[in-house]
Amino acid sequence: MKERGHLEAKKIRQKFPELGAKSYTDRAERITEGIKNDIEEEKKLLKTEIETVDKQLIDGVITKKQAEEQKLQLAETRAKIIESKVADRQKALSILAQDEIDGKLSKDDSKGGTRITIGGNNNSNSDIGNHNDFVFPAMKAYNGQKDKDRQQSKRTTSQFVFAIGNNNLVTEGAVANSDFRYWQSRFYEWGFTFNSRISNNHNLLHAKYGLSLMYNDLKPTDNRYFVDNGNQTNLETNPVRQDDSRFRNVNLVIPFHLEFDFTKPTIKNGTTYFKSHDSFRLGIGGYFGANVKSKQILKYDLDGYHSEEKTKGDFNTNGFVYGLSTYLGYKATSLYLKYDLNTLFENNPVDQNNISLGIRFDFN
Repeated sequence: MKERGHLEAKKIRQKFPELGAKSYTDRAERITEGIKNDIEEEKKLLKTEIETVDKQLIDGVITKKQAEEQKLQLAETRAKIIESKVADRQKALSILAQDEIDGKLSKDDSKGGTRITIGGNNNSNSDIGNHNDFVFPAMKAYNGQKDKDRQQSKRTTSQFVFAIGNNNLVTEGAVANSDFRYWQSRFYEWGFTFNSRISNNHNLLHAKYGLSLMYNDLKPTDNRYFVDNGNQTNLETNPVRQDDSRFRNVNLVIPFHLEFDFTKPTIKNGTTYFKSHDSFRLGIGGYFGANVKSKQILKYDLDGYHSEEKTKGDFNTNGFVYGLSTYLGYKATSLYLKYDLNTLFENNPVDQNNISLGIRFDFN
């Protein structure tokens, strides 16, 4: 009996190729459209047949009674054909329902295609349907909402990180009365991180680690610039009026944070999904790495000519970099603070440590 059912289902699948579509909605729409087309086709044929009977009646070939009997018989025949075709379509709908129960297809409401999404917000309330979804700049690709749920609830996920804000030096424990411009001295950071849920069945604690490039810019005040004086690097006044003076350090670091993620688990079709980056988040940790480049950029006008001077070297900066960092935010956006525990220059008599405050984006 069971084998006969499988054979009948196989015949129905062969008869209706629309059952090969991946989407629940696509299959249902094609089957119902087929029912509509079958009915319309039989109605047109019945109309043609009745017109033929009417012509025979007008021509005196048959009587009025014979015409009515033939019309009734034709209507009954077409009704049986419609009933047979609809019955097969109903079997196809039954197979569709069983495929849905067996999890063989996605219950999506879109027409498919590829879509590009800007940002990394999970937004679990916004299904992507049957789209192939490419999320930029998170660099993620999802084949429908079910695939998105599956990937984003993995124990370890990845993120693209970008941060920007203000940068300065803490001199002997204070940022006040700095030798560097507060709003014009900036920092930038970009990198990739991995986010691992510590407990398999709890979403609060995560280990977040990766690789980042940090760009720390300093703009001295009072027409000054850095000068390498042997084993020390000092700020000195430039005799030429500067349009711009900027000192940049580029560090390649490995950041590590213990992240508290308050995203609540979601339940869909009896399955629990532990997503991240969809609520308030707090990260506490630090970083370590190496200085990969130091560069000073000076712009000035001399004898009517505009000049730009770029000088690369170590400027006696510390080659090994390490520090503390923390962030607090909602979903992808956080307030971000980082502080270098190592001094910027190795041998200067005054300790100066880099500090940065800005906005951080974790595109999940």
